Amino acid sequence: MYIPSAFQETRVQVMHDLIRSHPLGWLVTAGPGGLSASPVPFLVYPEEGPNGTLRAHLARNNAHWRDLQAATECMALFQGEQGYITPNWYPNKQVTGKVVPTWNYIAVQAWGQPVVTEDPGWLRRLLEDLTSTQERSRLRPWAVGDAPADFIAKQMEAIIGVEIPIARIEGKWKLSQNREPADRQGVVAGLADPSDPHGNQALADLVEERRREGGAG
Repeated sequence: MYIPSAFQETRVQVMHDLIRSHPLGWLVTAGPGGLSASPVPFLVYPEEGPNGTLRAHLARNNAHWRDLQAATECMALFQGEQGYITPNWYPNKQVTGKVVPTWNYIAVQAWGQPVVTEDPGWLRRLLEDLTSTQERSRLRPWAVGDAPADFIAKQMEAIIGVEIPIARIEGKWKLSQNREPADRQGVVAGLADPSDPHGNQALADLVEERRREGGAG
């Protein structure tokens, strides 16, 4: 992905945080039949390897896993907060008029050689970890063990596990860092306005965070 220096994010922990908060990623490979892409929820295990390890599962009926078996590299893409930025938010519009719309967003790409597994113990751990991650904030969390054991065993026969030790990871935090301070403040104010059709408080918070950091990545 094209990443100008102003938008570059190099902190692995920050990129892992995006994966945790937006776990549905796109798994992409190039196989004999061309490109394949599958949307799947991922878990990141930061302590496993220098850049962490991704784990997910695919339906056995999804032929994509067969491409993964032979792949020497695959890519996982994650999209965080994003939104349209209107030139009307820039004070500089009144000065020069030389402004155009853009899009702010945060994104992560990770590469690695996939390992496909059908090991029941591996799959059970993944399902329990994935379920716990999503259920733990609920008042009465559901657990894999709540379902009949034979039912879970049958469900596990229908999936294939994928593990990706992350060899390389890149982050792009495009949050108006290339604009003048007044324009960046205007973007924050515009995004934070609940009456604006393009208001987005979560994105406003990210732009403000980077504004306070001085655009550091």
